[in-house]
Amino acid sequence: MRKLVILFVTLTLLSCGASKNIKAKHKIIKGNWTLTNITFSKTGDYNVTFFNDTTKDCLEGSTWKFVPNNNTGVYTVNDTDCNEGNRDFIFVIQEVDPVSGYYDFLLKPKNNEDNLGYRIDLKELTETSMFWRQKINVNGTPFLINMQFLKQ
Repeated sequence: MRKLVILFVTLTLLSCGASKNIKAKHKIIKGNWTLTNITFSKTGDYNVTFFNDTTKDCLEGSTWKFVPNNNTGVYTVNDTDCNEGNRDFIFVIQEVDPVSGYYDFLLKPKNNEDNLGYRIDLKELTETSMFWRQKINVNGTPFLINMQFLKQ
């Protein structure tokens, strides 16, 4: 009986932690990144405000720091033609499908009066690059925003 109780307690403790895949993603994402490129699924000029904060032109070239041990980070807009400075955020990586490698990424700016968060597909994460895709609807039509990062 005692062995059964110990086994049950051990299994319970092991099941409470993040999956090995999530822990591996946290280890890879940790550090400094540069958002190098933002593209859209349809050609044209679009007036998109990212994270209820800034435009595509201002966000490209921004630097990002991820601190996974407390799920926080900061991105810095560096363009002098924009509202420069640091923006703190909280993030969560959630594994949706371990077979396909699909991960859901939630980014929530800290200085956000509306308490909004943004769901993004974490499509690729390697030691040197990261690729996000955000799906939105524009007039009932699917529209994709692609964001490419390089690790510094």
